[in-house]
Amino acid sequence: MTKTQLQTELAEATETSRKVAGLFLDTLTSIAYRETKRKGEFVLPGFGKLVKQKRKARKGRNPATGEAIKIPAKTVVKFRIGKAAKDAVLGAK
Repeated sequence: MTKTQLQTELAEATETSRKVAGLFLDTLTSIAYRETKRKGEFVLPGFGKLVKQKRKARKGRNPATGEAIKIPAKTVVKFRIGKAAKDAVLGAK
């Protein structure tokens, strides 16, 4: 689903314009980024959460040459899907 399709569906469901739905999506996205950067996580109830996670330095291998390389430590952002979303998509066990 594209952003335009999502805006259209949100606009129809909330009986607003596509412009308002687009503004809602953009605002939600900026809030999620800001909170993840500041607090380390952003929870969207019933859907999942964005989590900032630190990775340790490690050794890897260059696939082209086979040479051992050092991969530096870094911070990454991951999305953890919520149980309600898993059950809705996959079906409750």
